[in-house]
Amino acid sequence: MQPFDLSGKRTLVTGAARGIGAAIARTFCRAGAEVLLVDRDAAGGASATSALVGEGGRARFLALDVADADACRHCAAEVLEGGPLQVLVNNAGIGHVGTLLRTEVEDLDRLYRVNVRGVFNLCRVFLPSMIEAGGGSIINLASIGGVVGVRDRLAYCTTKFAIVGLTKSLALDHALQGIRCNAICPGRVETPFVAERLRQYPDPEAARRDMVSTQALGRMGTPEEIAAAALYLASDASAFVTGTDFRIDGGWSAGK
Repeated sequence: MQPFDLSGKRTLVTGAARGIGAAIARTFCRAGAEVLLVDRDAAGGASATSALVGEGGRARFLALDVADADACRHCAAEVLEGGPLQVLVNNAGIGHVGTLLRTEVEDLDRLYRVNVRGVFNLCRVFLPSMIEAGGGSIINLASIGGVVGVRDRLAYCTTKFAIVGLTKSLALDHALQGIRCNAICPGRVETPFVAERLRQYPDPEAARRDMVSTQALGRMGTPEEIAAAALYLASDASAFVTGTDFRIDGGWSAGK
């Protein structure tokens, strides 16, 4: 048996069409899990799923907007027809570049609906069945911007700090029911999400150099490096780990 074997586990990953979510889904499949990929990007999600199936993985795609509570309930009902879920990865998220004076209330509301309510919605619909089945692992993708402040990211940091708080509270409330809940807090990672943020700057290359400079290792991380942490937290190897904010930031927060 592999150290981080997921054979026999049913897992669900949101925001799985690309970037970190796609890397987590791929890593889970290769570790033996059944993976349900969820994304509002139907074409991208179907393509990512097809690639996994082509590799011999057990994967299925479900289109979903995590901000829609009713849609999340319907999704859970469909998923649970196939049996209980052992691992839930709340990865879907969006960003906004701006200080308080360059952030409208609509911007904050938009990020809150996806980044915070999206996590709440999925935890709310899957937690009861996890408890009934004897336990499970919930992994929430926060950010280093959820444990330290980041300039020009007011709305984003606000929502990511909220995810860390939600994670710790859920972990305490349900530990004795077999539920482990942890947050992964990445630093800068080479993803389409970051590429989109960079395009919002007048000088994208200068902004990229600034992003890289925040990390002691002198580079951005890769989606696969974040996926490796998710694999650990999903596996039985992390049985004594709950309520953590797992920082994978290239040393960014070491001096904070």
